[in-house]
Amino acid sequence: MNGDSHADLLQAPGNLDHPVLERSPSAYTPLPTYQLPKGEHRHYQQQYADMYFARLAQLKPAVEQIASEAWADFEIGGETASRKDRVLDVRQGELCWVAGTVYMEMPLKPNVLEDIGKEHWIAAPPPRVKYDSGVGWGGDSERGAHAGGGKGLAGAQIMLEDESGRLRLTGGYLSGGLLVTGAIVAVVGTENSDGDFEVLDLRVPDLPRQPPRWETEDGDAALKGKSVTKKRDNAGKVAIVSGLGVSGVEGDTLLLDLLMEHLLGESTDPSSQQQAASISRLIIAGNSLSHGSPIPSREELAAATKKGGRKTYGYDSSSYNAAPTDRLDQWLAALLPSIPITLLPGEQDPTSTSLPQQPIHAAMFPHGRAYMNPPTAPEGPGWFDSTTNPAEFSADGWRFLGTGGQPVDDVYKYLPDCEERLEMMEAMLRWRLTAPTAPDTLWCYPFQDGDQFVMKECPHVYFVGNQPKFETTVVEGPLGQQVRIVAVPRFRETGEVVLLDCETLVPEVVRFEIFDEG
Repeated sequence: MNGDSHADLLQAPGNLDHPVLERSPSAYTPLPTYQLPKGEHRHYQQQYADMYFARLAQLKPAVEQIASEAWADFEIGGETASRKDRVLDVRQGELCWVAGTVYMEMPLKPNVLEDIGKEHWIAAPPPRVKYDSGVGWGGDSERGAHAGGGKGLAGAQIMLEDESGRLRLTGGYLSGGLLVTGAIVAVVGTENSDGDFEVLDLRVPDLPRQPPRWETEDGDAALKGKSVTKKRDNAGKVAIVSGLGVSGVEGDTLLLDLLMEHLLGESTDPSSQQQAASISRLIIAGNSLSHGSPIPSREELAAATKKGGRKTYGYDSSSYNAAPTDRLDQWLAALLPSIPITLLPGEQDPTSTSLPQQPIHAAMFPHGRAYMNPPTAPEGPGWFDSTTNPAEFSADGWRFLGTGGQPVDDVYKYLPDCEERLEMMEAMLRWRLTAPTAPDTLWCYPFQDGDQFVMKECPHVYFVGNQPKFETTVVEGPLGQQVRIVAVPRFRETGEVVLLDCETLVPEVVRFEIFDEG
């Protein structure tokens, strides 16, 4: 090598400009829809029946308006359908319509009093996949039995109730729709000689008003005396993931590490780094931990007792494992300097088990809580927002509604013939209920002043975590509302992350795979 070559090596580097990528900004406003009262103001002495009455009072005007418009000219044999204020006002042979709350009596639906009695003498039953008897309503003969008598071979009965009483529903029309306990509906038909109400048509409240984009931010700005910003920068993408299933076991974090490196743009080519820079926020939709709760389930208690073990209730310090929360905290802390995070709890996470689940406490994140703001901070939630489940918030002007998956999973158990999660999610939107089966078969807080699970505003994006697979569609409402619904799969099982474009609301999936050399 000659002297000139040495001189070339020793000279200052030339113009090696590398593009500096900046992450897309995130316009984010949390909404306190599902926040519960604090401390001594949170009470559990009240009865759950008041919650059903409050739900009916909130949704009955909406469903009656839709029903009155739909059935204004509904007549059979020259008789026009009349409106009844209460279910007990229905008379045999009279064509009429009435609104109320659906109640479904199913043979395998949980009964708290029966469970408490049985656990003293037999082992707890395995978790139920469906609340019917397992026979289902699949065959034509079964559907006919269900349609003819309001009770199929599976043993389910559908009733309509209000503060006055109950009315059993029957008819072939019921076999074609989705109904669960807690839904508010209006039905038209006539009572037969058996005292059952033959349903000829049915109406639901349908989607509520959908606020325009940026209404939340502009409204907050006006309240604070600030000028409303008319021009907005182009929004990036929101990453939605669920079911991380952090266990804390060594060697069990390769998928998580791949996800982190992708979000940070550390192990990709320039084009992929540009995509990573466009991700403005990470949303984690439940079940971040594999087993985060130290409180054993009813099944675990029964199994321990059967083996001769000591029966304990509540928190048992000897069974607590801090490794999963430590690993999750470290993983979040590695991401937080670069990307803001919204964390929803799930069924397996260390917070309240009843809905709405309250935020995972900041004490669980000794490294990540530096990016949180105190709850009373005037500047907002901070870079790291540990929120409720369900949760409502505004991201880039769009109204988001999301859950960790428990409400949809419970609705699934009511529907013996339906496996389509998107149909269930659409039905919940049209019922205007985030958790329709609470409190009957889904644990929840006993609201008194009004049911917080009633949707006051129609979201633009409705996502549900911990579902079997990724699915998406757009639901349209009667007033032009459009809702992008997304079923988010479990990341630990599928390695899939959903990227939602915040300009078009079109999602795409990024998949991470680990190849087993064995």
